[in-house]
Amino acid sequence: MLRAGDAALLVEAGDLATAHRLNAALRDEPLPGVVDVVPGEQTVLLILDPSADVDALAARLPRLRLPENAERDAEPVEIPVIYDGADLDEVADLTGLSRDEVVRRHSAASYTVAYLGFSPGFGYLTGLDPALHVARRESPRTSVPAGSVAIAGPYAAVYPSRSPGGWRLLGRSELRLWDVTRDPPSLLRPGTRVRFVPEGPA
Repeated sequence: MLRAGDAALLVEAGDLATAHRLNAALRDEPLPGVVDVVPGEQTVLLILDPSADVDALAARLPRLRLPENAERDAEPVEIPVIYDGADLDEVADLTGLSRDEVVRRHSAASYTVAYLGFSPGFGYLTGLDPALHVARRESPRTSVPAGSVAIAGPYAAVYPSRSPGGWRLLGRSELRLWDVTRDPPSLLRPGTRVRFVPEGPA
């Protein structure tokens, strides 16, 4: 556990599952003085009220009861996908697989949101089939449409809003991942399980 400035603590959880469990515990039973909780892949950052007793909070954290399952066996979020992405053929070439097999492997996997980052509601999803681990594009696009379903390295993702990006685009979804009129705005959160459901041709 490390101090992060005068009003924050960085907890090194050690692995993704423990980070999710700690995040769930702090979400379900907020500690006095904790203003926000920001989970990472293997860390959890606690943003504190400037008046909080940092040492007292640090002493309480190891005594927290962590849930066995961060999402309590919640059903996975299903994301419908039309697999017509601009990079689908290139991913097939890079992996030595057919278009159909790329789609089959991408949609057969069970994903978990490791953490959110890059832009509001952008979830980094673990669980991608190792056969589909491909590098980002050498030249990022200046504009990727909202709803684009993409992969890069060991992660899968859906772009929640139009933005620049260098991930390989496999398809698109009409599901809104980020909506400021919704509470919470993000459909995904760390620990959420995700499934991609094919709705269109490969």
